[in-house]
Order: sequence, then C-alpha cells, then structure tokens
Amino acid sequence: MALSGLDIYKLLPKTNCKKCGFQTCLAFAMQLAKKAVSLDKCPSVGESVRLKLEEASLPAIRLVEIGTGERRVAVGQETVLFRHEEKFHHPTAIGLIVEDDLPVAELDRTLGQIRSLRFERVGQQIGVELVALRNTSARTEVFVEQLRRIRAAVSLPLVLMACSAETLKAALRLCASERPLVYCPKATDLEAFVTVCKESHVPLAFRASSLEEFSAATKKAAQAGFADLVLDIPENTTTERLWQLTQIRRLSLKKGERSLGFPTMVVVNTAVESEAVCQAAAYIAKYASILLVRTTKPEHILPLLTLRQNIYTDPQKPLQVEPNVYPVGAVSQDSPLLVTTNFSLTYYTVLGEIESSRRPCYLLCMDTEGMSVLTAWAAEKFGAEQIADTLTKFKLADTVRHKSIVIPGYVAMMSGDLEDKSGWRVVVGPREASGLPVFLKNLAQG
Repeated sequence: MALSGLDIYKLLPKTNCKKCGFQTCLAFAMQLAKKAVSLDKCPSVGESVRLKLEEASLPAIRLVEIGTGERRVAVGQETVLFRHEEKFHHPTAIGLIVEDDLPVAELDRTLGQIRSLRFERVGQQIGVELVALRNTSARTEVFVEQLRRIRAAVSLPLVLMACSAETLKAALRLCASERPLVYCPKATDLEAFVTVCKESHVPLAFRASSLEEFSAATKKAAQAGFADLVLDIPENTTTERLWQLTQIRRLSLKKGERSLGFPTMVVVNTAVESEAVCQAAAYIAKYASILLVRTTKPEHILPLLTLRQNIYTDPQKPLQVEPNVYPVGAVSQDSPLLVTTNFSLTYYTVLGEIESSRRPCYLLCMDTEGMSVLTAWAAEKFGAEQIADTLTKFKLADTVRHKSIVIPGYVAMMSGDLEDKSGWRVVVGPREASGLPVFLKNLAQG
C-alpha cells in the first residue's frame, strides 16, 4: 500500500541536513511520495527503513506474466476496485481448456476452432489468449504427447494442468522457455509444484479452500523465494466465488494484505454451456484475472470477449477513430457522402451498415473527441459550423461533384444552418444506422 508523504517523513531521520538537496526532510518525503526523487539521495536513512519503503512502493497486486514475445499475457497489478476511480489495467485473460484424453481427430478439430476464435470489433482485434491442457488421463506420456500437438498447432501461451509434479517436469522440459502458467490441482502437491516452478522460472496457479489458506500458502512460498503466484478460486456457488474474488481485491488494495495481493483465476467447469457463459461473464465483471472455460463455440466466446472489451476500456478515453474521409467500396465522384462522429462504436456501426448496402460511399469521420452523435451535438462538437469547416479542411468539393452530404437523422434540426454555412445540399438520413441500407438504396434510385 503506497505511503503518503507524512508516512514517509515519520521514517526519515528528521535532521534537515539538506544533503538530499531539499531544505527539510518533509519536503524530501513529499517528493519521495510522488516518486520524483530516489531514496538514495538521503545518506542517513537506515537499512530497515529502506526495506520498508521499498516494500511499500511495490504494487498492491503483483504483476504476473505468462508466455513470451508478442503473445505474452500480463495479469494483476490492478489499482482500484471500481473502473471510474481510474481504470482497469490488464484485461481478464480468457483461456480454453483442452482435455488430454481427446482422440487425435477431435483434438485437431478443437485446435482448429481455437485458432478461428479471433474477431474484429470497433476496429480492434479480440480473441482468447490461453490454451489450458488438463491431464484428465493422469498419464505423463499422454499429457506430453498432446502438449506437443498443441504447441505445433497454436501459438497461444499455455496453462499446464498436470496431475503430478513428475508429469509437470516432463512437460516443462518441452516448453519451460515459453513461460507457461502451471496449475497445481491439489493442496498437498503445492510444495513440490513450487519447487519445480522456481527451478523453471514459470508462474504457478494454486487452489485453496479459504482466504486464510491462500494467505498461509503465499507466505510459505515467499519464504521459499517464489512469488509468481495466481490464486485459483475453488469451485463453489457463483455467489461464493464472487465473494472471494471481491474480498481478495478489497483486502489487497484497501487493507494492504500483501499475502493476498496476487492475480486471481477461475475455472468454469459447469456442464450446461449457457450457465457456464453466464457465470464466466460474472467473473469477468468481478475481478477474475484469468478465466478458463471449456466451450470453443464462437457464440459463447464472442459475448465474453465483447463484455471484457467494454469493461477494460479506459472510461476517461473513449475509443476513437482517426478523423478522415474513408472510401467504402469502389467509390467515384458521384458516390454519396455521409458524415458521422469518430466514436468507434458509432463509426463502425455506420460503416457496417454502409457495407451491407453494397452502395459505394464516402464516410466523413468528424473529430468529436470520441463522443456519439447526440452527445457531440449537445457539446457543440458536431454542429453546422464544425461540419462546414471539416468539409473545407478535407477539400471534399474536389472529391465529390454533387455537393450533397447526408447527416444523421438525430441532428436534422441543423440541416438548414449547415446548408447556409457550407453551401452544400443537406440530406437528412435515418435516425438509426440500421436504416442506412434501405435509405442508400432509395438514394441511389433517386
């Protein structure tokens, strides 16, 4: 838990020797709290104080990295309970569980489905991040062989759900350099798993039945010199799991309980797929750092990815598109010109409907600082004057020869003013983007 300037001042010598470059120890402490200076500037501080300040400067929730290179996944290091206080930093990593007793043909089909789970939404690529191999067969040779097949077929970071330390060692001989996440299924194996993970420099997820057991286990691991841990919330009712997720986040951030300051993981084993998706959505919304599910169906995964994308968007920086004129289809000087805002959700919704109409168009994306149509209009970011200036800025009179512009139906009230200010003919379009295909068809006929 970060210390305030006064908290730091209480630990300093209070001699006001000025050797640090500041007039008083209090002034130096205030700069330390803001991380503007280093503690090394104080020659009189003791080693115990130095260690205490270094510990206080550590994040309340440890950052754990899984995988390497471009596919590396980082979880943890969250700083707030609620998104509006700042933002959530590391999105929930979603992984798909693969059983090692699957027939080869079914495994290949499953891996093909996993590779296809990439989508584009509001201009961003979204998809699953992890593949978890579960040692259902309880046989080392089967686990290792299926691991070989998975590594050859997909490039996602791995979660190794081995049933024993010996099986884990055999698997890590193949992929330790790829930094997989190891999963310890039984509390009795935790000490052995910690030893293996420490030797291989890979993170470890483990399960405990209570917060007290989690705390005791992380303290014991810390004494052994290992801290790359993930807390796996035990199977229970959805309500109980949500309670534990919330308590871990609250205790680590608000109470400074470092023994619980680790990323969390939830494994959803519910057989009914619709229930599993609902549970998974709840865990994404309430602090799960890693989520493992069994389904590979796009209709189940896409809603979870969409929910995650919305929750982990910075609320202070709306998703925006670069303001510009975008041709859609094989445009010509006679193609219609439409205008919208640069709020990503608005822009891509309009773009999708234009593409569905199969009518080549120019789409003018206005700089509204990421606001939607009505919000931007109310904030005077999407008015007649702004649109007229943008038409001139992009020299659109040279792009289309009809000098007509289609505006959203929700701002029809500014059509006359826009015509006066721009000298263009203004056509009022539909209020909703879903009406664009029919509108553009009739516009083409007219």
